[in-house]
Formats: sequence, C-alpha cells, structure tokens
Amino acid sequence: MRGFVAAFCLLAASADGISRAGDVEVGPIGSLVAESTSEMAPAVVRWAVDGSDAKGPREVDSWEGSRRRSREFAAAWAARLREMDFDALGLEGKIDYLLLANELRATAESAKFVAGRDAEVAPFVPFAAAVEALVAARYRLVPVDPEKAAGTLVAIRKQVDEVRKQAEARKPDDKIPAHLADRAAGVIEANRRALAGWFEGYDGFDPLFSWWTRDPHRKADEGLRELVKYLRETVAGVKDGDRSALVAPPIGREEIEAALRAEMIAYSPEELLAVGEREFAWCDAERRKAAAELGFGDDWKAAADKVKKDHVEPGGQYRMIRGLVEETLAFVDARDLVTIPPLARESWTVHTTPADDQKHQPYYFYSGGAISMAYPADRMDHEGKLMAMRSNNVHFTKNLAMHELIPGHHLQMFMNARHQPHRRSFGTPFWTEGWALYWEILLWDLGFPKTPEDRLGLLFWRTHRCARIVFSLKYHLGKMTSQEAIDYLVDQVGHERSSAEGEVRRSLAGGYGPLYQASYMLGGLQFRALSKELVDSGKMTHKAFHDRILTGGPMPVELVRARLTDAKLTRDFTPSWKFAGEAPK
Repeated sequence: MRGFVAAFCLLAASADGISRAGDVEVGPIGSLVAESTSEMAPAVVRWAVDGSDAKGPREVDSWEGSRRRSREFAAAWAARLREMDFDALGLEGKIDYLLLANELRATAESAKFVAGRDAEVAPFVPFAAAVEALVAARYRLVPVDPEKAAGTLVAIRKQVDEVRKQAEARKPDDKIPAHLADRAAGVIEANRRALAGWFEGYDGFDPLFSWWTRDPHRKADEGLRELVKYLRETVAGVKDGDRSALVAPPIGREEIEAALRAEMIAYSPEELLAVGEREFAWCDAERRKAAAELGFGDDWKAAADKVKKDHVEPGGQYRMIRGLVEETLAFVDARDLVTIPPLARESWTVHTTPADDQKHQPYYFYSGGAISMAYPADRMDHEGKLMAMRSNNVHFTKNLAMHELIPGHHLQMFMNARHQPHRRSFGTPFWTEGWALYWEILLWDLGFPKTPEDRLGLLFWRTHRCARIVFSLKYHLGKMTSQEAIDYLVDQVGHERSSAEGEVRRSLAGGYGPLYQASYMLGGLQFRALSKELVDSGKMTHKAFHDRILTGGPMPVELVRARLTDAKLTRDFTPSWKFAGEAPK
C-alpha cells in the first residue's frame, strides 16, 4: 500500500502528468481508476475461472467425463444467466451478457460436431475410459488397489496390441486417412502422458504399488509409444514432426453456419464467397494499374516478379524491419490516428522462424510480443533460400508494422491486457485479424504506399486475404480441393509454390477454426464499414474511433458497433448488420 501511495503522489506532483521510472514513462492513473467497466465483469471472470477448475482431471480433452462436465457447466451457467434482469444492466453490462450468452449457446451447438470427431477417434483409444478412471481416482485421492491397477494396465496393453493389429490388417482400399491417423496418434499420446503421470504419482512412494504395477506399466507405455509412432509415421506419413502435407476433410455447410452464428455474422457462406470474389476483383484491377505504371501493361504477374527480386541481402532483414516500423509509426503519428502508449512502442522484438518451421510459416507473423521473421537460413537448399527471399521481399513486407506490430496486433494485445481484460475470453479472429487487416485498408486509403512497387506489395496481401475467403469456404463446402487451392494461390494471387503449399496446409490441417482464414478480410471490411458510419460521417475522429475500439476489448464486431453507437440492446439480440451491403448474386 505504501508503494502505491508513493507512486500516486509522484504522479500527482508531475507537471505534465508523466513520470519516469528509469527509461519507462508512467502516465496518470486517474483515467484508469475511473474507466467505465461492466457490472457483468465479475460474473465473466467467475465463469472463466470456474470453467477451468470445473474440468476436473481433464488431462485429455476427449475424455467423456471431461466433455460431460463441460456441457453440464455451460448448461448451468446458461440457466443462471436467464434469471438475470437484463434491462437493469448498463450498455457495457448488456454487451457482456450477450457475449457470455453467445459463448454458452455456441458451446452447446458445437457439442455435436465435437462428439462426431471424438467418435472418429474412439476406435483407436478403447483404453481411454480405463485411463480416465485411474487418473480421476488419484485426483480424488481414492485409495489405489495395486493388484487391481496392475490388471488394468495389462488389459490396456492388450487393447493397444489389438488396435495395432486391426490397423495393420486394413486393406489398401480401407486405409486409415492420414489426418485421422495423426489425430488419433495425438489422442493416444495424451492418454499415454496421463497414464505416465498417474503411475509416477505412486511409483517409489508406495512399495506395494511399485511391486505390482512397474512391469505392467512399462509394457503398456511401450505399447502406446509404438502405436503412436506407427500411426503417425507409417500411416500418416509424418516424419520428424513435419505435418505440412496433412489436410483435414471439409467440415460441411452445417458446421460453417454454426460458426457464423457464433461470430454474429448475418451472411450465408455463399454470400460471403461473393463478397470475397467482389473484393478480389477490386484488387485485381488495382494491381493491373500498378503493373501498367511499371511498364508491364496489365501483366501483374510480370510486375510482381520484378518486385519479388527487390529483397535485402542475408543479414539485412533486421535493418529492413526497423526502417518499416519507423516509417509506419511516423505516418500514423503525423495523422494522429490512434493513441500509442510509450511502453507499447518499445515492448516488442524480433525472433527468427526456424528453417523447418518455414515450411508451414513462410512469412512474418506476430506471437507473444515478437515478430517471427521468415528468412532463409544458411542450411536451407539454394532454391529454398531464393523462394524465402522472394516471398519476403521489401515490398511484400510493407504491411509488416501496420499489421503485425503497431497499430496492429502488438498494440491490440498491449491494450487487451490493460482494458476490459475480462473480455479476452471472448476473443475472435474477426476482431483480432480484422483489426490488423483494417489498418492495411485504411493506410492504403490515406496514401501510405507511394510507389507502384509498394502498392503491389500491399495488394499482394490484400488479394491473398480475399483469396482466403474463397479457398477456405469453398474447401469446407466441398467445392475446391486442397491442390486446387494451392494452384489458385499460385496462379491468381502470385505466391511462390512452396509458400502456397505452406499456406494451404497450415490453413486446412485442422488446427484453425473453419472461418479463421476468412476472418482477416471479412473482419477488416466490418471495421471499414463501421469507420465509414462513424468517422466519415464526422461523428468521431479517427483517434477517438480507434481508441474506443481498443479500450473495449475483443468481441464480435457487430457488438463493437453496438457499443460505439450506444445501441438499444435486448436480451434476444440477433445479428443483422450487412457490413458489406447486399452480397453480389
């Protein structure tokens, strides 16, 4: 407490409201103390932390007990939420109510899709219930029966051997799909680790337990390891952890529509495809203009090939990044577009992306306060080095600071941690990726790219984000194969083939939600539409608009709109915003 009082007095004594602690500037805290928040914030925090603790011994997500507890927890919270007096809440409270209600509804709706995927893997883990029972008993400190536990371990090893036998007996026309074999291997490995943790909790501490179970556990663990290796390497073809060739099957219309409801998007998949194709056409026209300025007529591919050759030499990428950041910040500052706290300007760094990881991360990206830089390492082969440099040329990286750092992801994450932090539970890529993409659109409109080469660089990414809408939705609707998606990115966007392969495999391997890739451009269009509504109309300045978004926390952008327009919200709110107008037919 004394330290807090001393700090407060120091701030109060400062003539300009800024104090320094070494090299760190510390601003006034009065606005933070008075910052408007939500009556629902404590409830949201409780829901998040209780949800984590209510999982019980959830060491494997697909355990039935864990799945059941999560469903019951969500249903109980939904029932309690309905008891609340919605109309008594302020705007921030109503937004949190709707965010939580939407999350609980989406959780219930997704349960059947989750159950379907669990059912696909179930034949490979017939021992999962036994492992779960052992772990749950230890979690609740139920006395262990060593002899009975040994018998369970022997049975697990027999089940493992039977799974392996059946897998090896499959005929060529009934081969286990690679993506399923890899997913099953992951679930088996999770069960193996859970079983190992259970065993280690007793071994050496209970002599009788060790006497009965040490050999049966060794054999069960050995069998599980061998099964994981067989499924992952022999069946799925994953060597040295390289999953770049794996592609999950399309999820289908029903699950896409459920995902759209969860994101509060009032368009059908086909309408969003039409929006993506319309935006792609705009990009295509613009890159042809840039190509003509460079003397290539409307041959944008030839122009792009020229641009790709403009890359820094090995070792020069750090200077390039620093220059891009300084240029972008100077542009944003000069136009007073957004508040950038001093600490946000310096609390980032750069890491290199390992050579092997560049197979599925071929470009720069932001993670944990750092830019991960994809650039050729000396041990890459000659062609790989050339493709990496061409893919990350000076002009294609023109969007690096605005998208990945400031005012993009780094500033987003910085503000999320400091304003309405309870809303981080409601994060959505339409807000996260959409915000970063919106800045690419805005800075284009404000004249940031000065040369046709730089315009081609920004258009590459903007075209790419339109293409992501098209190939991801078409793939999941069963209208495009993964190979067709790769060819589409090479032929229509201008990717190097290795980069296109990495992009598609990463996008469709199953680690991302079905709308993630589409969320960049669609989220950007949402923020652009909202900016036109509030900034272009003169109702807000750019700075007030952007600051208000950043201090509100992540949420579906339709609720950002409700918050900024002081909308009259009701308990049965449903999305209706046509942010892209009526979709082309």
